[in-house]
Amino acid sequence: MKPLTPLLLLTVLALQRFLTVAGGDGFVRTRGIHFMLNGSPYYANGFNAYWLMYLASDPSQRPKVSNAFREAASHGLTVARTWAFSDGGYRPLQYSPGSYNEQMFQGLDFVIAEARRYGIKLILSLVNDYENFGGKKQYVNWARSRGQPLSSEDDFFRNPVVKGYYKSHVKTVLNRYNTFTRIHYKDDPTIMAWELMNEPRCTSDTSGRTIQAWVMEMASFVKSIDRKHLLEIGLEGFYGRSTPQRKRVNPSIDIGTDFIANNRIPGIDFATVHSYPDQWLSSSNDQYQLSFLNNWLNTHIQDAQYILQKPLLLTEFGKSRKDPGFSTYQRDQLFNTVYYKVYSSAKHGGAAAGSLFWQLLTEGMDSFRDGYEIILGEGSSTANLISYQSHKLYQIRKIYARMRSVNRWRRARGDRNRGRRIGS
Repeated sequence: MKPLTPLLLLTVLALQRFLTVAGGDGFVRTRGIHFMLNGSPYYANGFNAYWLMYLASDPSQRPKVSNAFREAASHGLTVARTWAFSDGGYRPLQYSPGSYNEQMFQGLDFVIAEARRYGIKLILSLVNDYENFGGKKQYVNWARSRGQPLSSEDDFFRNPVVKGYYKSHVKTVLNRYNTFTRIHYKDDPTIMAWELMNEPRCTSDTSGRTIQAWVMEMASFVKSIDRKHLLEIGLEGFYGRSTPQRKRVNPSIDIGTDFIANNRIPGIDFATVHSYPDQWLSSSNDQYQLSFLNNWLNTHIQDAQYILQKPLLLTEFGKSRKDPGFSTYQRDQLFNTVYYKVYSSAKHGGAAAGSLFWQLLTEGMDSFRDGYEIILGEGSSTANLISYQSHKLYQIRKIYARMRSVNRWRRARGDRNRGRRIGS
């Protein structure tokens, strides 16, 4: 299980180019329970790197961004999820509602340009639930400072003024003209999908009605601006009141989201799930946590396939070095479990379309370490697992590409034969 060789990396990129030339515009789309890219099923082995825009806003730090993409591509990774927000506070993207930091925006421009250069698609999240980088708390504070009588951070989902601020941000990001690529974000196939919010939670309304209404409104708004890109919510995957029999699958968390009802909303193109057994079940042993993970993934894959009939992407998972008794072997077990579930589903034409580990760093980023970091350049056993999963998903996609070519050849041959019969 070695990292992808430069030759294999070139082969992957050549396949991407071939598929584009063979008929496609480079946008990832959905067809039933599958992602499609240029006519062939698409599988995402990827990573989270929330820090990309932040570092890229400082030109002296951009080599770290380039290096991260280079290392990711050399391990066959094809999708990165990152923040397209930073609201208020230190070095923000958005100083105040509608007021933007051009230097920070150029950092995001650079991120998109580098992702394009290395053949990596992006999922861009538009706001945070948590107060890191501002989040819904900052939006509520902005509205409160302008006279809105708000008492809860959850008013983010309800107050018309706050929702107007969010819509304005969405419109600004989607219509942004990239200073490096000269392409508007909403027209750039490097972007795979928009994410409405990182891990939305509304503990003041556990019925789920508040978030359901917000997602319906915001999904419609995003699609009114941009119908080229996919859209997802940013959910962790907790079941809600629409499927009471499924709530037993949840850890003991009730935060006002509903995996089934939320993802059924028109305009939501695929479902997402996160998984942190080490956080959610911190008092349990490793074997129990792995058992939970197995059941969590099986259930969501099944429901995405048969109930939602949409692709499923595991957009966050990991295991922290800070966990009591941590070992690389335990982390590898978790990665193996996730990767096996994704590969097994993909191999059999199922709804699991990929996974993105939390989080990728590169050398010289010690201050960003949170315990979950993976530095591919260190050559760990986990990095080898990541490469091997990329290779296996690439092989599946290559098989589908060959099948597509054969079918196209057969159709062409059939047309020629029919032409000869008519001519004779």
